[in-house]
Amino acid sequence: MTAKLIRNAYEAALTMTAVLLSWGAALWLEGAAGLHTDVLVLAVALTLTLSSTQRTADTRRRLTALVLLPVTAGASIFLGRLLASHYTLGAAVYTAGMALAIWIRRYGPVATKAGTLLALPLVALLVVPGPALPPKAQSGLVTWGWSALVGALACGVVWLVQGLGDRFGPRPWRAEPDPGQPPSRSRLHPRPSTRMALQMAAGIAAAFVVGRLFFDEHWPWVVLTAYVAASGNRGRTDVLRKGVERLAGATIGTLLAAGIASIGITGDTSVALMFAVLTVALWLRPLNYAYWAAGMTCALSLLLGYFGQDALHLLPTRLEGIAVGAVLSVASAWWLLPVARRRAPAARLDVRPSDA
Repeated sequence: MTAKLIRNAYEAALTMTAVLLSWGAALWLEGAAGLHTDVLVLAVALTLTLSSTQRTADTRRRLTALVLLPVTAGASIFLGRLLASHYTLGAAVYTAGMALAIWIRRYGPVATKAGTLLALPLVALLVVPGPALPPKAQSGLVTWGWSALVGALACGVVWLVQGLGDRFGPRPWRAEPDPGQPPSRSRLHPRPSTRMALQMAAGIAAAFVVGRLFFDEHWPWVVLTAYVAASGNRGRTDVLRKGVERLAGATIGTLLAAGIASIGITGDTSVALMFAVLTVALWLRPLNYAYWAAGMTCALSLLLGYFGQDALHLLPTRLEGIAVGAVLSVASAWWLLPVARRRAPAARLDVRPSDA
């Protein structure tokens, strides 16, 4: 366990180094081009999610990321505005995009990685979307062109930090390129990737409807949880476990955020504390997803407080949204073409999770 914690600390340090470099570059870009603070959020979100997917990537996969990520990051801005102006249409497009990112995994490891890259900006869109920001933070949202540039920036920073880490870091901890494996045939019909795509579509679609009806502009909390609980599911029990872990972690994060809010930490201090919380969450994440959920809930509360929202007042609503999203995702996985747990290893690439 000690060796694992040390290795986790090394990987977390690489990720947070990339995040801080990306944040610093985006901060300079914000000032130089007169952009809005949400460019910083996008840079941090993309770098966080990209770091784990590129850790063992070969040159071909990295070039694929350099093409796909900027394009999808730019497209996600249009989707965010579509959700703000035409919610139903935007929700339909978002649901189809997430389902497609999973369905194409049936075509092998290259398609699996491409699907993961397609999903990353869509997940980032839910972290702090424009419609959920306070009114004063919604003007001048980053354009698609700048978003594409931030996507390319995230790729470059992640590769730089990970490359230096593998070159100069301890030899036992250096990552070796993953050659990938041909997809194994599954006896399930429809295929696991098709089942997962349909489950994801059903869970996210229901989350959009319920989120809009009962949570108003805070619908992203419901949708994000529905996605996280269902991504890469290896059976009913797996989805239920992830839903419970996310809810438990969010509850702990709520208590942490409440304690921080009671102290009155704001401004730049809250940003520094947010990065510290993310570092600890990354360190402990391989042990249990609940640690990551707790850290993300606390960090997002600090971020929303920085933007001017009363994060403490909204924490109960956030917990309700997370609970509802988990229930919707579990219901979809249990009742709509469930993936049999004992058959999951036979279709490993069909059910490989994206690291959300």
